[in-house]
Amino acid sequence: MSDDFNRLIKEDRERRKHESFRGTFLDYLNIVKENKDVAMLAHERMYRLITEPGTEVVKTEDDPRLRRIYGHDIIKRYRFFADDFFGIDKTIMEIVRYFHSAAMRGEESRQVLYLVGPVGSGKSSIMESLKRALENSPPIYALEGCPMREEPLHLLPKHLRPEFERILGVKIEGDLCPICRYRLINEYKGEYEKFGVVTVDFSVRSRKGIAVVPPVDPNNQDTSVLIGSVDISKMDLYPEDDPRVLTLNGAFNAGNRGIVEFIEIFKNDVEYLHTIITATQEKSIPSPGKGPMIYFDGIILAHSNEAEWNKFKSDNTNEAILDRIVKIEVPYCLELDQEVKIYRKILRQSKFDAHIAPHTIEVASMFAILSRLNPSNKVDIMTKMRIYNGEEIVQKDAQPRIDIQELREEAGKEGFKGISTRFIMKAIDNALSESPHNCINPIIVMESLIKSVKATDMPDDEKQKLLGYLKDTIKKEYHRILEKEITRAFIHGYREQAETLFNNYLDHAEAFVNKTKLKDKNTGEELEPDEKFMESIEAQIGLTGNAAKGFRHDVTSYMFSLLRNKKKIDYESYEPLREAIEKKLTASVREISRVITSARVRDEEQKRKYDAMVEEMKRNGYCDHCCNVVLKYAANNLWRD
Repeated sequence: MSDDFNRLIKEDRERRKHESFRGTFLDYLNIVKENKDVAMLAHERMYRLITEPGTEVVKTEDDPRLRRIYGHDIIKRYRFFADDFFGIDKTIMEIVRYFHSAAMRGEESRQVLYLVGPVGSGKSSIMESLKRALENSPPIYALEGCPMREEPLHLLPKHLRPEFERILGVKIEGDLCPICRYRLINEYKGEYEKFGVVTVDFSVRSRKGIAVVPPVDPNNQDTSVLIGSVDISKMDLYPEDDPRVLTLNGAFNAGNRGIVEFIEIFKNDVEYLHTIITATQEKSIPSPGKGPMIYFDGIILAHSNEAEWNKFKSDNTNEAILDRIVKIEVPYCLELDQEVKIYRKILRQSKFDAHIAPHTIEVASMFAILSRLNPSNKVDIMTKMRIYNGEEIVQKDAQPRIDIQELREEAGKEGFKGISTRFIMKAIDNALSESPHNCINPIIVMESLIKSVKATDMPDDEKQKLLGYLKDTIKKEYHRILEKEITRAFIHGYREQAETLFNNYLDHAEAFVNKTKLKDKNTGEELEPDEKFMESIEAQIGLTGNAAKGFRHDVTSYMFSLLRNKKKIDYESYEPLREAIEKKLTASVREISRVITSARVRDEEQKRKYDAMVEEMKRNGYCDHCCNVVLKYAANNLWRD
């Protein structure tokens, strides 16, 4: 084992030695001539880090679910963010758009990237991913001994830059910091080609290229945190404008060529933020004492909640800073499927090894989404959640088709209030910690959420609304899911029966729409479409009359579109038809399911069917304990007379 450790250490050391460089500015010029990318600015470096893993352009016209959510908008997904962020595709696109424009040295390269949103929406996590990317990026070349790790091309005098730009193929901007200028004149006698150049990496902990500025106590705000200070101990030795008295260790000095992050930026007094004005538009920061302005090339990131933003922007005297901000909203996720992925990701990163019953995370996610939605006059809150999730909602008699865009316009600003991801995870963690059987299920999690809501300090009307979702809306939805789950496990060959119903319905619907007859495979006789059979399925989702006939047209055209795109067709292809078929199967065995599940004493035949059902549920993800719990719950709650 010690040999393995030794090998890993030596390989890492050799790799780092190979990546390191120490030479002169003349050596560096030859490197730039071979690869001009080494001299890229901070925003371009970050844009490359984000886009290099790959970009997927999603064609919404090929995906009905995404088309229902985004319409005909072009959606880009970046692999850089793919494993960590869910349900905020448009926010991610805005962030990447900012870096793209900034990389081209557009106006965004001279502006702050500011993220605003509710607590737990992912603002800090996005910032962390950007800092982590920079830490894992290749080293950059910098002037040896420079406190700001500045670009070596700053050594070139202004009158020679056009010629060097032509030879190297790069645009040179920026000037030497006071300390390097002093060294060039006094140590190198102006011979800049001999100035030392080294490779340096990025590190949050070491404040190398990444600086983090937390909120500062208003009574103790000192700009030295941002721009460094004057070393008083050297004032007796040198004049106060001598570069040797400067200590350039502020956030903007440390974050040069990388990132300066302001946490909860608007909790600071505005006077403290004045450095941002010149750091953005003029790309320069004040030096401590009486020194000249210092060139700054870095990404300024900031984030806070919406209340702080509204308070700051309401003051007209803050216009100078507001004009230098690119504001991007980071709302809560409003897609159920994506919300589920968030909790699964967090649980994977934890050390909990308990069994989690099917639909447990889904039920918790439903509560989170419902709490974030504004009520609608057009649909009930559960239907709205399904529409936002991209599910197909059928049109009933005398009801207009519900468009997601209409719901968004009706709701106004959405996703900026409600239950946070952290709240849900704490409730799940509590359920996991308190579980005596190392297993949690939807029932336990709903109880944990109810306790958490009751213990939360919030207005009574809001608390009652949330408890209503848990005790009524979500509970009814879980009953529907559980009944379907038990039925699925109870019916032998459930999928085969569902596929048979689906194929029969499709044959009759196609004949009805095309006004043709069906040919019996056995007798060869031609038959009229069986409307009673179709109505028996359509009635399961409340369709009658013209709505049912319209549904047949919708199903037929949808299946033809799948065929054209060479996609698989089965009973799950069209969500409303799948729901109707499953409800019909459920209805056909509901009574016997109720009897067998509820019976305390079963005969041999009932016991055989019950045991088969339990085995099927265990194959579908239930353990012995949670299977026993949900079946007892079903017996007590699902089939009451």
